[in-house]
Amino acid sequence: MAVTLSNAAASGAANAVVDLLDAGSSNTYPQLRINISGNASTVAALNFTGSTAFGAASNGVCTAGTIADNTNAPGGTAAAFQTVDQDGTVVFSGTVTATGGGGDITLSSVAVGATDTVAVSSLTYTQPTS
Repeated sequence: MAVTLSNAAASGAANAVVDLLDAGSSNTYPQLRINISGNASTVAALNFTGSTAFGAASNGVCTAGTIADNTNAPGGTAAAFQTVDQDGTVVFSGTVTATGGGGDITLSSVAVGATDTVAVSSLTYTQPTS
């Protein structure tokens, strides 16, 4: 038998995860880091600039607040991402692909040139109920 969560439990779990991004004090903001495969180096780091990184969950889904564009990216081929708190501790991570590639985050192109602007217009974290 599969374990399932109520919507309230899924929302509580989602809130607990994304609230970890607001911890720490070393940096002003938590970040979304777009990385090369294996997270060996960062292609672009974007700051969550709202008072909290994510809003409260609804039915297990949290939506990110404001994510500032990186207007001077180091560049590289994006393949993965990490969200990190203000001390640089990874909270959750996933894959990056070009639009249509099925990644957790999709970019218009995974090829990022040095000094390119990288923008993420929206990001959600979902805690499944089953």
